[in-house]
Amino acid sequence: MRNKKLILLLALVLSLTSLTACDLPGLGSSGKSDNIVIASGSVTEREIVNEIIYQMIKYHMPDTPVSMIHNLGNSTLISQALSQRSANVSGLMYTGSTLTGELGMDPIMDPIEAYDTVVKEYYDRYGRVWFPTYGFENTYAIMVTRELADSKNLTKVSDLKDFAGELRCGTDASWMQRDGDGYEAFKETYFDFGEVFPMDISLVYSAVATGEMDVVVGYSTDGRIPTYDLLLLEDDLRVFPPYDTSPIAYVDVIQKNPELIKVFLRLAGQIDNAQMQIMNRRADEDLVEASTVAKDFLEEHNYFEDVELDPEEVKHYESLK
Repeated sequence: MRNKKLILLLALVLSLTSLTACDLPGLGSSGKSDNIVIASGSVTEREIVNEIIYQMIKYHMPDTPVSMIHNLGNSTLISQALSQRSANVSGLMYTGSTLTGELGMDPIMDPIEAYDTVVKEYYDRYGRVWFPTYGFENTYAIMVTRELADSKNLTKVSDLKDFAGELRCGTDASWMQRDGDGYEAFKETYFDFGEVFPMDISLVYSAVATGEMDVVVGYSTDGRIPTYDLLLLEDDLRVFPPYDTSPIAYVDVIQKNPELIKVFLRLAGQIDNAQMQIMNRRADEDLVEASTVAKDFLEEHNYFEDVELDPEEVKHYESLK
């Protein structure tokens, strides 16, 4: 009896080990094939933008197999999926997160320099191509009600300086402890608020809208910004690093699928912060599926068929080895 159990156990182990990662959907060497495998995420914004890329590929490259790995919880997991070649494309990467994350570099405050750095480092280190930005960035932002902005003529953070000591500020609790672009860095660059109240990030928008707070620190593409008609103040002294957004792909993938270059370039500069806020609001507050939000956006813009591409820019990406 004991021998039978041992034989059964060995058979089970052998059957499991024979299932390599490439036998499982979205895992293993699938990213090395001619198929396009997109690493998505669990955050609403990532889901929507990766759906936009997925549907653009289906529309403009109908004969190309494409799939998506959903629910990768953070940038680290997305980076791991790419490094393991479980995926070969990501529809949404942030310059600021990439610099301090997988590249292990210090923050760069100038947006152009930050972009140029991730383009070079991603290509040199990983053989991945960083494409032009969609046109929006998701960073920390100081925001107030439009009523306060109008009454005090506020357009930038520095405009708060003369009466900052009278203001109640609500903020994501983690921002209080962040190195580099947290509250300590903010005070060194700008000023101190009269009172600061750490709270869950989901509460800051309603807190300022209802007058419980005078100013809050939130995320610049959150869908609740247009819901509560809040105004983002310009970070004129640049305490927050740039978090501009772009799609990326392995160079061998765009060599095998050159039409992918045109898909990415059609979307360059086509989504600004206001548009991303609206799409996030539809998904988070109206509970519309990310795939539907993406589909409606693309249909409204005719899948960006009419975008005129720069032939020299296309050639540049086609020439990458």
